[in-house]
Amino acid sequence: MPKVSKLAAGSADDIESAFYESLQNADLERLMACWADDDEVVCIHPGGARLIGLGAIRSAFDALMSNGSVRVQAQAVRKIVAMACAIHSVRERIEITTNEGPVEVFVLATNVYLKTAQGWRMVVHHASPSAGHESPDVTEHAPVLH
Repeated sequence: MPKVSKLAAGSADDIESAFYESLQNADLERLMACWADDDEVVCIHPGGARLIGLGAIRSAFDALMSNGSVRVQAQAVRKIVAMACAIHSVRERIEITTNEGPVEVFVLATNVYLKTAQGWRMVVHHASPSAGHESPDVTEHAPVLH
């Protein structure tokens, strides 16, 4: 299993900030340091396969950052924290350069953090495409999906 570099211990919020800053700076080593050193970590990019383990996750982020930084901002973070687990629901605003110029897209992501011997670390990043725009949160009378 690939080892991750050291990252200072901090809160789940600190690890999330480091994760998004790493994407913005195309810093693969720092990004991988945000992840728990565990064979069962999971990452799902929008429309992508389920990536299991640090090797698969590293390869995917290496390919993602092969053209440079990812212009992403975490917004509208909703948090659930219970003892040694933190779950963050995030709206990601991503700037993509197209032939017509820059375009903003939105992705909804769930980031799960566990408190490990190394401090808080990411164990799941699951991102799904949004409706193509900055969709509002639904807080009352949500439609039943299943």
